Amino acid sequence: MEFREIYCTSCKKVIGRYNIKFYSEDKIAELMKTSHVTHVRNGHQINIRKFEKN
Repeated sequence: MEFREIYCTSCKKVIGRYNIKFYSEDKIAELMKTSHVTHVRNGHQINIRKFEKN
């Protein structure tokens, strides 16, 4: 299974993990604007990376 991970490099933790099958890049961007906006407003560095789970 493939996931997209939202990772905060400032906190050094995973904020969210979303299945590629159900969440497109547009949906993940929308989640960043609504659910994870506090990290962005606080000046944290956010990375979206691909994650594979076997």
